[in-house]
Amino acid sequence: MDSRPELGIVLPTRGVVLAGGDDPDAGLIVRMARLAEDAGVDSVWVGDSLVAKPRLEPLAALAAVAATTTRVRMGTSVLLPALRHPVLLAQTAATVDQLSNGRLTLAMGVGGAFTDAQQNEWATAGVEKRTRASRVEEMVEIIRGLWSGEPVTFHGKHFDLDEVSLGYRPNQRPGVPILLATHSGEGRSRQPARAARLSDGIISISDNPEEFSSIRGKVAEEAAAIGRSPNELKSVYYMTVNLDPDAERGHEEGVRWVTNYYGLNFWGDRWGPYGDTDGVIERIRQFTAAGADEIIVRFASYDQPRQMELFAENVLPSFR
Repeated sequence: MDSRPELGIVLPTRGVVLAGGDDPDAGLIVRMARLAEDAGVDSVWVGDSLVAKPRLEPLAALAAVAATTTRVRMGTSVLLPALRHPVLLAQTAATVDQLSNGRLTLAMGVGGAFTDAQQNEWATAGVEKRTRASRVEEMVEIIRGLWSGEPVTFHGKHFDLDEVSLGYRPNQRPGVPILLATHSGEGRSRQPARAARLSDGIISISDNPEEFSSIRGKVAEEAAAIGRSPNELKSVYYMTVNLDPDAERGHEEGVRWVTNYYGLNFWGDRWGPYGDTDGVIERIRQFTAAGADEIIVRFASYDQPRQMELFAENVLPSFR
């Protein structure tokens, strides 16, 4: 297994709202992207939510990043497509891919409905929460069709289209890569088959290294069953860390930041490590050994530029 994975960072599109309320420092997103590019980071990523976890809109933010960087790849981690209409999403993503000269990846997920805020988000978007997964499946099919350049006719459970065309295509051919959130655990048994059938790879956020390796194996089995090579599918893991020479302080800030981010501490000790540079390096190596092609890192901190500096100085050199 290659011991040098691609490394990305998550830009704080929610963090700027947590820190600034209704007057967020939106320029921090661009500054962080430039810092990442200058440091030699491979990719930058943004999360998604409508009203449950208020943040800057992800694809608009990535359009700004595209205009102010030249090399670093960009992705969503993860986009909730079911909050959107597939034609508008296909158009917006194709626009960002054109603006970035083919640097966009859409990592997408069904999304949660665990909290009152999440359930209200789906209601606000006019989406029945039990239809989330089937909507995503239809949307991937529609979006890929629109990116082909051919008119799309589609009649499904959720969407009806007749001879619809965007008029242009993304920069990347046959289209923007699509990763699907795929995890182990109860209630997720359909995810491996969905990823094998519809995606260009998987992204996971909550699995430990052993679970990540296992879920990759299940996706590979499902891919082989439909005649796809598992080598076609990329594997990405999303970590949440805090880098601080004072380990106790880093742990305290990491826990507080995650709790404020979600409204509760989802997944407990599956986050981290916090305040432990050596631990972060080792965790990246564990997920690389488990099959991750790329590791993306979210900083659980209110001082994002300082975290980027520590990451560039103390973590990146171990993988270059």
